Amino acid sequence: MVNATLAPETPERAAPDRPAVGVRGRHRHRRRQAVVAYLFLAPTLLFFAVFLILPLGFALLLSMSRWAGFDLGDIDPVGLDNFAGLFADGSTFLAPVLTNTLLFALGTVALALAGSVLVATCIDKLRFQGLWRTLYFLPIVTTVVAVGNVWKYMYEPGGLVNGVLNALGLGSVAFLQDPDTALPSVVVVQAWASVGSAILILTAGLKSIPESYYEAAALDGAGPVTVFWRITLPLLRPSLLFVCVTQFLTGLQSFALIIVMTKGGPGDATNVAALEMYRQAFSYGDWGTASAAAFALFVVVLVVTLAQLWIFRRKGEDA
Repeated sequence: MVNATLAPETPERAAPDRPAVGVRGRHRHRRRQAVVAYLFLAPTLLFFAVFLILPLGFALLLSMSRWAGFDLGDIDPVGLDNFAGLFADGSTFLAPVLTNTLLFALGTVALALAGSVLVATCIDKLRFQGLWRTLYFLPIVTTVVAVGNVWKYMYEPGGLVNGVLNALGLGSVAFLQDPDTALPSVVVVQAWASVGSAILILTAGLKSIPESYYEAAALDGAGPVTVFWRITLPLLRPSLLFVCVTQFLTGLQSFALIIVMTKGGPGDATNVAALEMYRQAFSYGDWGTASAAAFALFVVVLVVTLAQLWIFRRKGEDA
């Protein structure tokens, strides 16, 4: 028997020494990366500076000044007089302008939300869902001017809506000529035009609800109403929050549909904040009051949005 001799262990090959990077080298590398990043961001930052920051600063300057337009040398600082004038006795900004704006936004959100939840729930149980979603989305891709003019003719005394009312034995209604019905009539059009986008969002929310919840509810004998209120609606809360916030913001800033259908009339029955800003600036040449009204509307939008987020968080949804 031959004794095997063990081969001597070969020492591990030493790894080549890497040049140590000093602290200054790392800082230079990070600065170089930051410079490259800001160079790529420069076009976007320039866009926001030119079209957002500069106009915002100029609007803030005008809100505390008196200016008729055109000549920058005629800007006359007046402090907070423009803001005080908005809420002074006899001013129409608080009532009816701001009141109409809030009512318009609330009505739009209520109708669009209720209609979109109902339609989205029905579509979720139908075949050819893509076809139905496309049909309901068509008003979104139609221009506001076209939508407003079509509905304006439909509201006329000899239009389609009054024709249906007369066929049912009801009298004609002066929808856009009566101060009591003008604002609700425009609210219906705005809700109809915006329900398509809400349906898409809510349909996506319905698809994200696990089917196992509905199967468990069916085994427990829950009816359709109970399933809707206890399962569907609570799990749709993130989508409902998004729809509420976006629809409310759209309603508060509505301008094109109002000016196409009623031009703020009759009287001030449909005059809203955006239209009032347009009138103050371009019709009356009072850019200071228009800018002050814009910032007042911004505060209203901010408060309403924060209130909506707070309400949904109180109900358990961390938005």
